[in-house]
Amino acid sequence: MKTSPLLKLLLLLLLPVLFCPSAFSQETNPTNPTNPSKPPNPVDPAYIQNDKVRLGIDLGGGGSIFYFSERNPERNLLNHADKGRFIQQSYYGIVDGSMWNKRPWIWNPVQGGNWRGDSATILESTISSDHLYVKTMPKNWSTGGAYGEDIKDAVMEEWIELQGNVAKIHFRFTYSGVVDHDKRSAELPAFFADAALPNMVTYNGAAPWTGGELDRKVPFYLHEKNNQYGKTTESWAAYVDDKDWGVGLFFPGTTEMTYYRANGSTGPLGGGCSYFAPVSHLTITKGFVYDYTIYLTIGTVNEIRERFTAIHASLTPPASVPAGDSLVQPLATTHTHTHIATPTPTP
Repeated sequence: MKTSPLLKLLLLLLLPVLFCPSAFSQETNPTNPTNPSKPPNPVDPAYIQNDKVRLGIDLGGGGSIFYFSERNPERNLLNHADKGRFIQQSYYGIVDGSMWNKRPWIWNPVQGGNWRGDSATILESTISSDHLYVKTMPKNWSTGGAYGEDIKDAVMEEWIELQGNVAKIHFRFTYSGVVDHDKRSAELPAFFADAALPNMVTYNGAAPWTGGELDRKVPFYLHEKNNQYGKTTESWAAYVDDKDWGVGLFFPGTTEMTYYRANGSTGPLGGGCSYFAPVSHLTITKGFVYDYTIYLTIGTVNEIRERFTAIHASLTPPASVPAGDSLVQPLATTHTHTHIATPTPTP
């Protein structure tokens, strides 16, 4: 597909805010700021829990994660005001002629749904008391493009289990289309916290995992500046309140990230949010498969860092691994739930 010079210019202007489509949500409706005519999230929730934490996904939002809380007291620290605001997979590709609310956009498969509030399609799901599996056909965030709104040549999968205070989440993206896409940065994953947690904490020093001084900042609101970018050499970030308590995400193997805050009311359905995404530059072509694992936890900054440090140490491979041994532990077999087909083996 040829792109006009004018369209190229418009896209260049949009590139600084290419991440997180729902960044431009307007708080016209506190339950669904992007499209007031759509019902609020979650549409079809499913939960797993242990004695430490509770996690929820929305089967009416592609199985995306909308809820994460400690058990006592319970308080959801995530923002899920529209189909763009979940912990979810999001990728980017070629110019496809699509539009996002009258703005030119690009091929952008999103796990939750599109900007109008239409949900992605659940192909399969399995639920047990402590494990979740979801297989989803993603939506193109924008609409009216050359390749349709349902991205039928892509599949997103997620496996979730709870390990004490930590949720372990494995994502997989599989593309079977014939179109070769441009190299773009992908959100691995998009992460939205309650705007009541404004302080972002990371580590970007030269001696990771040695207890060095942390980096702290309050990101600008998106209307003040475009997406901000940075690095974290320990591959984790957290949003916390002024008492240093909040929610953190560990994303092994990725050190680049983008972040901002959106101004508006606080709370899980508020128009405001605190956003970041680990990013990597990917070229999606036929047969493309991408797997990665993240870890989510709640606590003080010190508790968050201690847990991620322990996970990092457990993931560091020994000097040699005996032939036939695996460093990856499969999840336990789960029972079936709605939308199911044959349960898919875990990675």
